[in-house]
Amino acid sequence: MPVFEFTALDARGKTTTGIIDADGIQAARQKLRASGRFPVSIRETQEVLAKKSRREFGLGAWFSRVKPADVAMITRQLATLIGAGFPLVSALDALLPQTHSHGLKRTLARVKDLVVEGNSFAHALTQFPGIFPPIYVNMVRAGETSGTLEIVLERLAEITEKQQALSNRIQASLAYPVFMLFFGAVVLFILLTYIVPTITSIFADMKQALPTPTMVLIALSSFFRDYWWTILVFAAAVVVGARQFRKTQKGRRWSDRTLLRLPMFGNLARKLAVARFSRTLGSLLENGVTLLVALDIVKNIVGNVQISDTVAQAAEEVGKGKSLWLSLSEGRAFPMLSIQMIQVGEQSGELEKMLYKIADVFENEVETIIMRLTSYLEPVMILVMGGIVGFIVLSICLPIFEMNQLIR
Repeated sequence: MPVFEFTALDARGKTTTGIIDADGIQAARQKLRASGRFPVSIRETQEVLAKKSRREFGLGAWFSRVKPADVAMITRQLATLIGAGFPLVSALDALLPQTHSHGLKRTLARVKDLVVEGNSFAHALTQFPGIFPPIYVNMVRAGETSGTLEIVLERLAEITEKQQALSNRIQASLAYPVFMLFFGAVVLFILLTYIVPTITSIFADMKQALPTPTMVLIALSSFFRDYWWTILVFAAAVVVGARQFRKTQKGRRWSDRTLLRLPMFGNLARKLAVARFSRTLGSLLENGVTLLVALDIVKNIVGNVQISDTVAQAAEEVGKGKSLWLSLSEGRAFPMLSIQMIQVGEQSGELEKMLYKIADVFENEVETIIMRLTSYLEPVMILVMGGIVGFIVLSICLPIFEMNQLIR
């Protein structure tokens, strides 16, 4: 059944918007009038999506995208409704009016429509890979097969919420240093392009040689004043080129390998990937997904090609009868602590619990490392800014001191 997005007036003349499913536009109009609303405009959802796709690089598409936090909230609400005895279609229908995101509301309406047509919930979710990743779909499929869909949805909500919480903590830790870097760059740009040329112009008519720091400052100021646009173009070209290079298979492999080799940052990226691997694998195994299938799913969500290759190779070795910890240790991409904890989990028969502990340990370590880095970054940035400003002041003052000596 088609889904329509409408704008209507209620009995008080207030404008309302939403979505409705009907056999056609005329049926949608009749359905709205029967509910006491007077339609102003009605468009089919596919038409709306097509218009949005043509402006996907605009601000409207950016603000209308579905956020992981919205998906986590809907997942938990859906788990609660199904656990309370609601059929899946009724639960989806009850969630539609409560969903504030228009993009997610349209998606849920289409998912409900596919389920009504006879498709499984997991199959309906596969039609929207940009919103529901493979781990989400496969866990839902396992829950439908085992009859524990509400439990699986609770697990999915927990995974999404924890990943979102970790991401929010990292962003909050980096917000102040990034702001200082941006503000400092703007101040230096203004100093070099507007203030310094005004001050150094008094040295132009001097018949004596200027100190080396002053000459360097004047040259830098002239370059920034005359060619500042080339710096912006070069920076934009570097960013675009790096993104295009990373989109290629060779570029992604090279950048991921280089990232893991960087001091401190490589350790941080490795622990983030292993934490994501451990929590996801533990959730899949806990909800009835076999180890080989779970490894095939997890290799696509770790976020690093080198670690993904290690997981893929480990899956092949596990299929031949090797233990998971021994297969992962051969790739030398996982920290030794994680290998040892997986070994203990396999030997004790509590691999899922041990994987959750690995995720908790590494997520806490990642947060600690980021807090330490930001605590180092702030004084370093202050020292660098102070050094640059000190160089500017010294370069301006040196010719003045020499002029005073000549006068005496």
